[in-house]
Amino acid sequence: MRVMGVDPGLTRCGLSLVERRGRQLVALDVDVVRTPADAPLSTRLLTIGDAVEHWLDTHRPDVLAIERVFSQHNVTTVMGTAQAGGVVALLAAKRGIDVHFHTPSEVKAAVTGNGSADKAQVTAMVTRILGLHAKPTPADAADALALAICHCWRAPMIARMAQADALATRQRRGDAAKVKAAR
Repeated sequence: MRVMGVDPGLTRCGLSLVERRGRQLVALDVDVVRTPADAPLSTRLLTIGDAVEHWLDTHRPDVLAIERVFSQHNVTTVMGTAQAGGVVALLAAKRGIDVHFHTPSEVKAAVTGNGSADKAQVTAMVTRILGLHAKPTPADAADALALAICHCWRAPMIARMAQADALATRQRRGDAAKVKAAR
């Protein structure tokens, strides 16, 4: 399974590709797309979109793992992050690629065992898990790798939960049909 991890942001958008080979995780690529803060929003989103399209077409990931941002103190930062993440999700959806969102605390807990871990701890564990010779920099690159790792480890549980949900839905429909027939 190839997972593209995305740490969305307008100034720096981290992109990574991690492949799960049995129990081993292998980093295939990592990069950070940068846009100038003084550029128009539409231009910045276009730059991010162009880079993501290139990654999707070049790497052909099976799934995307995007950071879900739900609160920050700076509303402008939240909006930019959400807009960048939306562009990425849209481009993946247009190609029929599944998109999953993970919160920062989910990612930190998956990678370090501590949902409140700091960036240095996350970077150290990403380096160790992937057997990298050097720490990925900047932090956005490490965060993108952490997102991909998180999804690789959570994917089996997500699939089991989807199967259970589908089964429950079928059972509810069957029960409703029985009740309707009994009336």
